[in-house]
Parts: sequence; C-alpha cells; structure tokens
Amino acid sequence: MTIRNAKEFGQAIRDRRKKLGYTQTELAEVCDVGIMFVSQLEGGKPTAQLEKAIRVANRVGLDLNFQERG
Repeated sequence: MTIRNAKEFGQAIRDRRKKLGYTQTELAEVCDVGIMFVSQLEGGKPTAQLEKAIRVANRVGLDLNFQERG
C-alpha cells in the first residue's frame, strides 16, 4: 500500500487496529499515547507527531518503508 497523505496513513492504522480487535482506548494504552491522539491520527490530522505515529503503526504491525520512485 502506498501512503500519500495523513488521511491514508490514518485509514491504514484504523483498518489494522480493527482487524486486530483493538479499541482506540486499548491501542492508546499499549502505545503510551492519549486516546485523543489515536482518534486524531486515524482521522488523518496532518499535524500528528511523527514519533508517536510511528509507534502506533509499529504496535499494530505496520512497517514504514521508503522506496525511491522512478
């Protein structure tokens, strides 16, 4: 999956969280972030803190890989 913006990133997190059966509250607790952060991240808020966003992605089993285009 190619992620091109914050909304797509948030959608990927939400889809994976639901597939794993986590609530937003449970995910926030295991990632040591606030529930509001998870909610805003999943909603595609473009100003989400990168370090926390990566922590959440890793916790739900998503890796971030960078590839050169073209």
